[in-house]
Amino acid sequence: MSFDIPDERRYLESHEWALETDGVVRVGITDFAQDELGDVVFVELPDEGDVLEGETEFGVVESIKAVSDLYAPVSGEVIAINEALFDAPELVNEDPFGEGWMLEIDADDPDELEALLTADEYEDQIA
Repeated sequence: MSFDIPDERRYLESHEWALETDGVVRVGITDFAQDELGDVVFVELPDEGDVLEGETEFGVVESIKAVSDLYAPVSGEVIAINEALFDAPELVNEDPFGEGWMLEIDADDPDELEALLTADEYEDQIA
């Protein structure tokens, strides 16, 4: 099976993706992760204003099969959360790289992204 792995993003081994635009990092879970989880029924996210440390837990995604922790790709302040997921968690399945995004972080150091996996490295991990 082939999964969508956009080149412009960076990836954590725990299956989160990160997309940086002007120091703001948008975060979600990968196509592979949502497929493995099955139908997502609940997403727990931090509050706006919370400060996260890179590669530490920030929330939970719950599906009909499993509950999985979510990890922050970078350190910084949460400046937006995707409130649409509270009423429509299935967006994570339907559009994991678009409408299913989870939060945005004002990155303390956007260079932290350089330590994450490239699309090719992530593809090798899930192969």
